[in-house]
Amino acid sequence: MSARKRRLPRNRAWPLTTTDINECLGTAMAHVTEMRFLSGQDDGTIMLGAAWVAPHPHNYGRSIHPDSIGVRIDVHPVDATERAATRAVLRAQALPQLLEWITQAITADETWRLTPHQHYWRLTDGHLTHRDEA
Repeated sequence: MSARKRRLPRNRAWPLTTTDINECLGTAMAHVTEMRFLSGQDDGTIMLGAAWVAPHPHNYGRSIHPDSIGVRIDVHPVDATERAATRAVLRAQALPQLLEWITQAITADETWRLTPHQHYWRLTDGHLTHRDEA
């Protein structure tokens, strides 16, 4: 979907498309429960985010619907002038790392899967870094 239909400002663009993500993840997409194309402002270095949505205890009505448990992917907007270069880096490096992260998440032990996790890919000065964050 174009940025115009999603109400993204003209000077911003998403560096990846759903097709990019589907092509790289293949069958691992079955474990993705939500894919979001964010439109808000952040620190500008986050390009891609993944989160493990863990089940919450059924105490006090705060449980998570079973269909929400799994991986959530967030695509952050970038400057429109940097979209092509950022897309190339993300397709070559971040998406294979995302596939590996999802594979590790779905094969992790029960203790890991019962805890929420977040993983971010950041592009700073042309260098892509990634790490788990709380």
